[in-house]
Amino acid sequence: MAHYLIFLGSTRTSTPPSPARLGERVAKACERLLSSLPHTTAEIIDPLALNLSDPFKPHFAYAKADVPEDLAELADKIAAADGYVMLSPEYNHSMSPALSHLLNHFGASLFAFKPSAIVTYSMGQWGGVRAAVAMRAFLSELGCLPVSAMVHVPKAQEALNEDGQFEQEQARWESYFGRTLGQLMWWAEAAASYKQQVDPTRVSPAFKTAPSQRNAPGSESN
Repeated sequence: MAHYLIFLGSTRTSTPPSPARLGERVAKACERLLSSLPHTTAEIIDPLALNLSDPFKPHFAYAKADVPEDLAELADKIAAADGYVMLSPEYNHSMSPALSHLLNHFGASLFAFKPSAIVTYSMGQWGGVRAAVAMRAFLSELGCLPVSAMVHVPKAQEALNEDGQFEQEQARWESYFGRTLGQLMWWAEAAASYKQQVDPTRVSPAFKTAPSQRNAPGSESN
């Protein structure tokens, strides 16, 4: 059974503009599409459900016995997940500060060697595409490399209802989402399969040879 976490990158509850929690609609669409597939489950991670208002202290900075319960539970979920959907609106041509703040609470080792998918949205015509550019570098550094295809939802308040259902052209929208989510699932399955053969946290046997026993770059083998 493959399991995916959908990180909702917004803590906005005020209006205008309306609806305040537009990202919930996009997150629900991703959850519904992933969960509709065989042997696949998905879960939305909402930063509003976590207590992140205190002065910044990441999960890995606590003594193990002192980690706040909500951070400990989410750390376990991140470590166990097969892949991630990173969902963000656009703030000043960049990713949501709520999303980066949430992700910065956890070490890259929890995310490493697993894929992610970038999904952005907006109330305007661009769908958050400029946020996606910044997200590629951020997620790559976090260790969960983003797949090539991305999802951008312009005028998301018109495209999706409160339940995450597409208001019009359902087949076209599902095909569009499906390209990105399909890549995410392919890479997640490939990573999980290969990790059963090779532990990615250990040095590959190919690199254990003493330097004196290797051929220098450009030299010929004997």
